[in-house]
Amino acid sequence: MQDWPAEHGGAVAIVEGEKRLVFCSNDYLGLSHHPRVIEAFRDAARLGVGSGASHLVTGHGAEHHALEEELAAFTGRERALLFSTGYMANLGIVTALIGRGDLVLEDRLNHASLLDAGLLSGARFSRCPHGDAAVVEQRLTELGESRAMVVTDGVFSMDGDLAPINALASVCARRRVWLMVDDAHGLGVLGTTGRGTLEHFGLKSASVPILMGTLGKALGTFGAFVAGSNDLIEYLIQKARAYIYTTALPPAVAAATRTSLRLIDDESWRRERVLSHVERFRDAARASGIELAESHTPIQPIVLGSAAQALAASDALWKQGIWVAAIRPPTVPEGSSRLRVTLSAAHGDSDIDRLVETLAVTLKTLP
Repeated sequence: MQDWPAEHGGAVAIVEGEKRLVFCSNDYLGLSHHPRVIEAFRDAARLGVGSGASHLVTGHGAEHHALEEELAAFTGRERALLFSTGYMANLGIVTALIGRGDLVLEDRLNHASLLDAGLLSGARFSRCPHGDAAVVEQRLTELGESRAMVVTDGVFSMDGDLAPINALASVCARRRVWLMVDDAHGLGVLGTTGRGTLEHFGLKSASVPILMGTLGKALGTFGAFVAGSNDLIEYLIQKARAYIYTTALPPAVAAATRTSLRLIDDESWRRERVLSHVERFRDAARASGIELAESHTPIQPIVLGSAAQALAASDALWKQGIWVAAIRPPTVPEGSSRLRVTLSAAHGDSDIDRLVETLAVTLKTLP
């Protein structure tokens, strides 16, 4: 059991009465504890704690409608559609658009929800080497189904690196196939205005016709959405079973998320701060002899190899007041168990320094 003191903005948790400095949350901008987000949630709770039904019955209210319009504007798309979780969004999108007789190609390190969606779609499913657009094009040529979809994370959740979306967009345009990007870990953080991985690469919406994002990471709330053309959204409303057959998000969550969207623009210093933390962490870690992956996002994995080593490192950090989760198979491949360090605008410079100092000592004591 843990509590999150509001005055620490999500960077500190109280676990069984003891403070832990948290470096494994996805609250990249520290918005989950923002006073304006909390106030918006509290004010909208008068609309009811729950939505009471699915979107297509009575669950879709004014706050949901307004949030969908604002997400569409935020991402530069015609429309957006809310889902109750990111996992449900990915299952709903892929299984609605692709089926038997079709082809879906995915990066082998995609999030589990994307991989599960590809498998459950009934389409021919091909996992491609990580970040290799050339292989994607080769397999599209070899397998040659009439309808195909290429699916990738924008930022890979366990490695923190970016998909080669420019190259994938070029391949998909040449081959006339759909490209879907799950930008759960990019939206709010990457790009000059926080619009995500596509903005980081300078891509227009036409290059990536299907954009999925989550609300529970940089936006600090809960839920997910897909953004795209009017035709795409209308089709998903009719065909995406994970949208049709589940209860809508509480209206207060939608209201809080609308405030988070405004804060991404109003408090752009949060994005600048978390990215400066990334460079501070990487510079200090390298100076301390800590081997890092090639990531310049708030996800900073430290690959240790065995599950036993990752668990031992996580436990040692915990005993020193720092919470970093150990990630093991099947979440990551065998032999690549790791500490998945994540950074937030809620952290201070001294928190980053303390983390690196403690890590340096801890890693040297591992067997």
